[in-house]
Amino acid sequence: MRNIILVFVFVIGVGLVWLTTGSQKNGHMEDAGKHSDAAIVNILMPEELSETAKLGEALFNKNCATCHGQNAVGQQGVAPPLVHKIYEPSHHGDQSFQMAVAMGVRSHHWKFGNMPAIEGLSREDVFQITQYVRELQRANGIF
Repeated sequence: MRNIILVFVFVIGVGLVWLTTGSQKNGHMEDAGKHSDAAIVNILMPEELSETAKLGEALFNKNCATCHGQNAVGQQGVAPPLVHKIYEPSHHGDQSFQMAVAMGVRSHHWKFGNMPAIEGLSREDVFQITQYVRELQRANGIF
């Protein structure tokens, strides 16, 4: 019961943030036209990825890297790095990634603009992408 209440509170909180922040233009992040290829963070790569994370890496490269950068390091003026303490599991749990892909995200931690929902990814795809991001985070001291 407690978990259901926590999920409900989280969903309401995300909804309020969605309603009260930023605006979306043409279904894209507001600053998406300002690509600069400059990584926001430098990261260490894991020595080896799990099989699930390898699948997630391929999906990330196809669906997420255009904005979030190769290896989730972010891009100046485009999108934030996912290998960042803001996205540690205790602050943005794995379900946050599922919700971001399914519903999009209103800008709230960064000033990059809103993230649109991403079509064509299953829950399993997002699980694999999340595993990839989590393994990158762990290799960089983000737990």
